[in-house]
Amino acid sequence: MNRRQFFRAAGAAAIAAASCAGLAAAQRRKAPNIIYIMADDLGQYDLGCCGGKHIRTPHIDRLATDGVRFTQVYAGSTVCAPSRSVLMTGLHTGHTTVRGNSAAVGGPPPQRRIPLNADDVTVAEVLKRAGYMTGIAGKWGLGEPGTPGIPNRQGFDFWFGYLNQRHAHDYWTDYLWRNTEKVPYPGNSDKTRQSYSHDRIAEESLGFVRRAADAGRPFFLYAAWTIPHGKLHPPDVEPYTDKPWSDAEKKYAAMVTRMDRDVGRIMALLKERGLDENTVVFFCSDNGWTPSYTGTNSAFASGGPLRGTKGNLYEGGIRVPMIVRWPGRIRPGTISDQVWAFWDVLPTLADLAGAPVPQPVDGISVLPAILGKNQEQQHEYLYWEHRTRGFQQAVRWGNWKGIRHGTTKPLELYDLAKDLSEKHDVAGDHPDIVKRIESYMKGARTPSKHWPAL
Repeated sequence: MNRRQFFRAAGAAAIAAASCAGLAAAQRRKAPNIIYIMADDLGQYDLGCCGGKHIRTPHIDRLATDGVRFTQVYAGSTVCAPSRSVLMTGLHTGHTTVRGNSAAVGGPPPQRRIPLNADDVTVAEVLKRAGYMTGIAGKWGLGEPGTPGIPNRQGFDFWFGYLNQRHAHDYWTDYLWRNTEKVPYPGNSDKTRQSYSHDRIAEESLGFVRRAADAGRPFFLYAAWTIPHGKLHPPDVEPYTDKPWSDAEKKYAAMVTRMDRDVGRIMALLKERGLDENTVVFFCSDNGWTPSYTGTNSAFASGGPLRGTKGNLYEGGIRVPMIVRWPGRIRPGTISDQVWAFWDVLPTLADLAGAPVPQPVDGISVLPAILGKNQEQQHEYLYWEHRTRGFQQAVRWGNWKGIRHGTTKPLELYDLAKDLSEKHDVAGDHPDIVKRIESYMKGARTPSKHWPAL
């Protein structure tokens, strides 16, 4: 029995267990709306609430003031597509279908993109089965046109944005996708720059919330916004015109603040439509920061004390901001050091919705930690793998972090409680810990023909 078959059976059993259809409907009405906003390549320390001192992010900072900010949350991967695959499927990169932006072996040319499979079960499918309207606006990256991986075949009622992550580099594109149809932007075809894609995506995000509110149904919005990834071509650099920064720094900061503005617009709409108290809002980034935008010596210090960047498995490549807000249910101004990762999102949102979780999954529900309660269920360890520049593996076990650059290479070991910056490799002092982590690396993955372990 595959995941989809298990999911269908579990869903049928759950429905059969309900005493009557009216009870099931009442349970659905109590289920909270869920908005999951994910920035792209945003550094944790770009945000004011995380210690950033240069870029204005008042609306995101307000989410943290009103809710809980987690300090030890990890992306699904260190680059775009696999991180999103993990988020959608609840399976880490040792098990999820899409383990890289492009296949290491095979895949359709020229970009060798691998889509989600028809039998993959996404968080959107889990919530849709629980009665939710489901929508995504932004960047998908998990299926090209005509494949089983497109959003409308993976549980989303509504989709708008970029299917292809390379296409998403261009904010002045001449087309985007609405469901399975191309939406042309002829004003951009000659580079006259009449329609900035993020602005269109933000408007579609707001439109989906309005339609769901009009329908009176619980909804799930996955706002997979593209800022600040890709080309630094914002419409303007306000409010940073007069700053003594480089041109790239001004543009980067303007893009982040533009995104923050639209977070504020979503929050204002929730209040306007009376949805604020029954909507859980998540905010995060898809992976770590990259110095290619503003330079390694930027005053922003987007990675803070963390070693590494997007593309590797040191903390700077995979540790991301995570804020959750739910008025009346989450104590305002909470800071939590609970360790969790993107593969926990599917079971957590299923828990919020009272929905069955497809099996197997690598994630656990961290709803107790979000609500400030005792998180009894904990991960034994967290696992990542990535194959772009060689085969990288990483494991976090308690406060220990192991990294290996190839299956035959020696393991690096760091004690994150004492060495957050991963400067001091202590593998030679702890052979027993090294052995344990190597055993996790060996057993945490299933083979992938597109991303073999080398």
